[in-house]
Amino acid sequence: MDYKKGRYKVKDIKLANDGRKLIAWAESRMPVLMALREKYRKIKPLKGYRIAGCLHVTKETAVLVKTFVEAGAQVSWSGCNPLSTNDAAAAALAADGISIFAWHGMSVKEFYWCIEETLKIHPNLTLDDGADLIFTIHKKHPEFAKKYVIGGTEETTTGVHRLRAMARDGALKYPVVAVNDAETKWDFDNVYGTGQSTLDGILRATSILLAGKNFVVAGYGHCGKGVAMRAKGLGANIIVTEVKATAALKATLDGMRVMKMDEAAKIGDVFVTATGVKDIIVDRHFRMMKEGAIVCNTGHYDCEVNLNHLGKLAKSVKEIRPNNELYTMKNGRQIYVLAKGRLVNLAAAEGHPSEVMDMSFANQFMSQLRLAEIHKHGKRLENKVYDIPVEQDQEIARVKLATMGLKIDKLTSEQKKYMDDYSAGT
Repeated sequence: MDYKKGRYKVKDIKLANDGRKLIAWAESRMPVLMALREKYRKIKPLKGYRIAGCLHVTKETAVLVKTFVEAGAQVSWSGCNPLSTNDAAAAALAADGISIFAWHGMSVKEFYWCIEETLKIHPNLTLDDGADLIFTIHKKHPEFAKKYVIGGTEETTTGVHRLRAMARDGALKYPVVAVNDAETKWDFDNVYGTGQSTLDGILRATSILLAGKNFVVAGYGHCGKGVAMRAKGLGANIIVTEVKATAALKATLDGMRVMKMDEAAKIGDVFVTATGVKDIIVDRHFRMMKEGAIVCNTGHYDCEVNLNHLGKLAKSVKEIRPNNELYTMKNGRQIYVLAKGRLVNLAAAEGHPSEVMDMSFANQFMSQLRLAEIHKHGKRLENKVYDIPVEQDQEIARVKLATMGLKIDKLTSEQKKYMDDYSAGT
């Protein structure tokens, strides 16, 4: 295969030193992943494997990429969202000889060009966040699944849902591990990471006071719950919209108001979508919103807030501060949209804190390692979506606790015996 290592296209390679500083900070906050790097840098279990990744290029992602390289892998990377790349982190990776194609503010056409460049490595393994790379292989390069790819991993809820649908239809051409569904991922990254970073993005883009605001969260899954929890902690009045009865009931018992979006649109001050579904906020909702309403999204794709509808209602659009656009309606009413409807936590802030990504990316690393080990033994998983082993989940949690200086109890042999003794009663 004719492939030149160290190919790249980034915003400005001169940002590399700034990027190295960011990465060093992230490394100091990611002890689990750094321990894995130290463990595997000598034996290099990924030597000979080529990994194509499509995941937000942040300082935390850079730590993961460098860990793959230390473990022996050849890596080629692209960002999974046009507005989520940290240009300094991307420059640092490029300057260190890693093939990377990512910059902040790229067009959709450029986004898919970057994925195509990434795939020129002819990967054995893929790593995805939203499954755009996997979909590109399936649609444009199906022969890669037969000739090169032995498996992949998926980072986010939206991607996992779509890949499971592909698997049910028999359309999935290689096995994928649902890293997102690990307990040490979605119960932490999705809840605590999304909650904090979404509020961070909103505040950076607006500098508003959240206390006392009617704060509408569309979707009360892991991500929506995290956002609602953090906004409530800052004194906002939380309103949740849902389509799932049990999720709506949980929100109610957690102290949130639950109503339809048609009602919430009339009273909301800030709107955050977190559903993974398109058209959550559409023209009729924009028509109902009060003067000065702020709208943003923290779901993976930018289709949750229908900006085409809003554009048709507006007589003008202008950016009034970074990642904050003012839409003036034909009747003079004003609505503000953050980060062009894309992931506000990454487009307007830095994404999830390093400490929580430590566990998510440890799962990514271990899952890629597991796929390589299966391959080395001459085996291949079926073309399905797989959960990570429970043992891996618990081990990562144990290591994380240890790095925090925390200890937990252990079951005694008698307690274990009791748990499995179905004859025991009152």
